[in-house]
Amino acid sequence: MEPLCSEEIRGNWATLLAPFDEDERIDYARLAAEIDVLVSLRVDGIYANGTTGEFYNQTEDEFDRISGLLAERCNTHGVPFQIGVSHMSARVSLERLRRVLPLRPGAVQVILPDWVPVTDDEAIAFLQRMGETASPIGLVLYNPPHAKRVLRPEDIGRLKAAVPSLVGVKVADGDTDWYAAMRRHAAGLSVFVPGHRLATGYTLGAHGAYSNVACLDPLGAQRWYDQMEADIDAALELEGRIRAFMDAHILPFIAEQGYSCQAVDRLMALIGDWADIGARLRWPYKSIPPSEADRLRPIARAMLPEILTQG
Repeated sequence: MEPLCSEEIRGNWATLLAPFDEDERIDYARLAAEIDVLVSLRVDGIYANGTTGEFYNQTEDEFDRISGLLAERCNTHGVPFQIGVSHMSARVSLERLRRVLPLRPGAVQVILPDWVPVTDDEAIAFLQRMGETASPIGLVLYNPPHAKRVLRPEDIGRLKAAVPSLVGVKVADGDTDWYAAMRRHAAGLSVFVPGHRLATGYTLGAHGAYSNVACLDPLGAQRWYDQMEADIDAALELEGRIRAFMDAHILPFIAEQGYSCQAVDRLMALIGDWADIGARLRWPYKSIPPSEADRLRPIARAMLPEILTQG
């Protein structure tokens, strides 16, 4: 596909989750079927190799096969897609980037090198080389709350000024002051925020989400984003119920039981039951038992009938 400019990176983007067999090998047949489901639902975009895609726990051969499967199907069907080339090592990230360029993603996602925190100069040097290598494909900077260095709006503004190929950021959101600062410092970037707070973010200038709500149900998440453009009051009411469900039934797995964010995203995909993804994470991370999805599915359907489209 053609490279995406910042104005074209919008809406509800669904993540790709790798299904694993009992030996923790990727089941590529199930992965291809999952991609086909996402393509058929016509979400605003699909991306591979984020945290939920376990980019940090892949071999390079696995990375190449996942990226190739996604690119082949999305390029065939005209679905926008991004590939995460992130790695804790700057060198490995650069090598991944070089290998995905022939696949023609709309953008590539990167994290800052993550063994020790980088300075401003080091972050700029990293992104400038990645951007020069990727050109004309743009960079989306993924800066999660658990990064070694969490960027402030003014930090993002300095990176934007120094790295013309930076077209978007994926960040945790903040209060109204944070959004005001982002409008000042990050104007011209596509700003993606957590999926379960997207309607509020939409009213304050966010452009979309690489969405945990899409883990629950990609079609329901797409319909919710479309509702934001047509009836923001109704979308905000639905957000209140999404957040209530998350607070009561999902976040305790992280805050009280010590599960990872990627385990919770996989649990939500099991609740939504929209593809054969499975509960298993790769060692050493612990997986949430599938029985929890069975327990929570009727609760989710009762609280969020607009989101849960399966069954």
